[in-house]
This record gives sequence, structure tokens and C-alpha cells, in this order.
Amino acid sequence: MKSTSELTDFYYKELYPSLSELEKTRTQILSQLKWYGGMGVFVFLLTALWMGKNFGLLHPLMMGIVIGFITIAGMTYRFMIKGYAEDFKEKIITPLIGAIDPHLLYNPSFMISQHLFERSQLFNHSVDRYSGNDYVKGSIDSIPIEFSDVHAEYQTKDSKGRTQWHTLFRGLFLVAEFNKHFKSKTIVLPDQAEKSFGSLIGGWLQSINFSRDDLIRLDNPEFEKHFVVYGNDPIEARYILSHSMMKRILDFQRKLTHPLFISFVHNHIHVGIGTKKDLFEPAILTSLLDYKQAMEYINTLRYTIGIIEELKLNEKLWSKE
Repeated sequence: MKSTSELTDFYYKELYPSLSELEKTRTQILSQLKWYGGMGVFVFLLTALWMGKNFGLLHPLMMGIVIGFITIAGMTYRFMIKGYAEDFKEKIITPLIGAIDPHLLYNPSFMISQHLFERSQLFNHSVDRYSGNDYVKGSIDSIPIEFSDVHAEYQTKDSKGRTQWHTLFRGLFLVAEFNKHFKSKTIVLPDQAEKSFGSLIGGWLQSINFSRDDLIRLDNPEFEKHFVVYGNDPIEARYILSHSMMKRILDFQRKLTHPLFISFVHNHIHVGIGTKKDLFEPAILTSLLDYKQAMEYINTLRYTIGIIEELKLNEKLWSKE
């Protein structure tokens, strides 16, 4: 796999003509958005002057104007951004992924299957609405891998019977083949309870989580500060989560600014990174030529695909039987 510096050179040298054209489109979109914003302020002030003493934000006329303008502006924005986003993914993300590894295939409109997401058992709640994009599939060092952005939601009803949607998970979701057959399931989750309530109360709350399998204690205090582990076979869980594996997971978490979820189920490792946004959408407010913006795209891809290297899944730690 290419290094970060090699990918940065590729981004600026090989993709520069496409970046320059896309940057022109971005500035045009930004100018149009500023124009709409200015018009919105002008209409608001004009209406306020016309209404005089009757002016009020909750006045039906004012509310109608504000809602109507927001609706029109939103529709216009989505229309303008659609073509720009499609061009960006075709001309920038596709070749960038190919530069990382030619064995990877990219489909911007597809997603990892809901079956694989639910199979991970990372989120013990039914999924009522599922969407995603930016699907990548292939192999790294002969390890099959696939990932995409995912947005999984569930619904509830309020006291008046109205449907409310809640995000179960939004972020990057990855599945890779693990180097060992195992019959058990091991779930590694961010340890919110211990962070919030301390080791004593947090540990008690973890142990009474009836929606999970047994709480598994590990002999790594640093790992248990950041993660809580559930599973149905403590012996096999400790076999999978060896000292070296726990260290690699901790090192990987330190590189992230988002919560990390990992499960070992059906001979596969499932990884969720809760970014709460789509990772490969083009920038609007920041130049595509800006170094920090470039590094965000490069590092996102590098870290995601680098999970194979980070967790050493390409090393034959165990033989498959």
C-alpha cells in the first residue's frame, strides 16, 4: 500500500487538472449560495419594514416567507451540489482509491449490505431504515475487505402516535475476513459507562446490560478504560483479543477522533467508526486545493484501508482449520 506522502504527491500532481476544474465549480456554487443568502436577508428586512409595528418572527406571513425561502434554498443547494459531488467522486476519489490499491473497486452509489451490518451484532436494536454510499470492495494483502458509509436508523412513536426517527449508527462500516475460524462472538464497544461513572459504578452498569452476552474482563487496564467487551465464550474472546491485538486496537483508536466499534462474528471482523457524516463528500466552504482538505480525504482512505495493516490481519496469527 502506498504511503501517505506518495498519496499526497499523487493527489496534487496526477489529479491537479481535475482538481482545478472542480475548484472552479466549487467557487461558483459558493458564490451562488452567498447570493441566495444575501437575497434572503434583503427579503427579510424588506418584509420587516413593510410590516412595521406588526412585525414579529411568529407572524404567519413572516413564518411563511422564512419557511418558503429555506425550502427553495435547500432544493437549489441539493440541485447544485449533486453534479459537483458526482464529478468529485468520479475524478478524484475513484483514482485515489485505485492509487492506494488497484485491487479495490469503488461504487459511489452502493453500500455495504444491511445483512452484514446486522450480522456484526454491534448495535442491538432493530434497523427500520438503512442507507449508505461510497462502497469499496476488494482485497488488501489477500484479505477480502469491503466498507462504505452507512446510516442506520430506528423509529419510535411519541405519545400522539407520531413517528420519530433516531440514528442508530452513522459513519464508516467495514467488514474483513479474519485469520481464524471461531464459533463464538466477541463484541468490543466504546466504554461510555466507565468514562461517565468511574470504574466501580461503570463496571456494575456494564455487568447488568441484559441485552448483551456476558461481560468479559481482560487483563489490560488501559484497554478496559476505553472499551467494554461482551461475548459468549470468555476463553475464545481472550484468545482473539491477545495482548498484541488489544495494543493494536488501542493504537488505532488513538489515531481516530470518533468512537470505534469492533466485533468478531462468523469468522469476520466488523469495524464501525462513528463519524456522523459522509466521509467522501466534496468540500464547499474549503478549497479542494487546501492541504488540510487534501489530507482529510487521503487520511480517511489510508486509515480505513490501513485497518488491515493496523490490526495485522494479513499476518497468519492462527492457521485456519
